[in-house]
Amino acid sequence: MQTVVIVIHLMIVAVLIGSVLLQKSEGGGLGMGGGAGFMSSRGTANLLSRTTAVLAAGFFATSLFLAWIAGGDRKPASILGNPPASQSQPAGGATPITPPTSGGVLDSLKKVDEQQGQPAPSGPQAPRSQ
Repeated sequence: MQTVVIVIHLMIVAVLIGSVLLQKSEGGGLGMGGGAGFMSSRGTANLLSRTTAVLAAGFFATSLFLAWIAGGDRKPASILGNPPASQSQPAGGATPITPPTSGGVLDSLKKVDEQQGQPAPSGPQAPRSQ
C-alpha cells in the first residue's frame, strides 16, 4: 500500500514540476509563449494554472497520507507513567573498568614505532621527498 502511494506521489511530483516549468513567467523561462499552438495564450494559462492547482492538491493529499501511514505504527509513550528500567549488576561482581594509564593512542603508536626499529620523531618534521 505504501509503495503504491509513493509511486503515485512521485508521478504527481514529476508532472507538477513539468507544469510549473511550462507556465509563462515574466522573463519567458521555459514557457512556450509562441502564437502557434492548440490553444490561445489565455486558454493555455488557465489550463496550466488549473492543472498546477489540482496537482498541488494531489501532492498535499499524498504527503499527508504518507505521513499518516508512517506514524501509524508509533505507540504513545509517557515518561511519567512508566517505571524506570531495572539496572542489573554484572555477573562477575562490581569491578569498574579503569581507563588505561599508559597514555593514549599516541603513546601506543610511539611504542609500535620503537618496536619496529624506527626512532620516534622528537618534534615536527619537514616532509621528505621519496
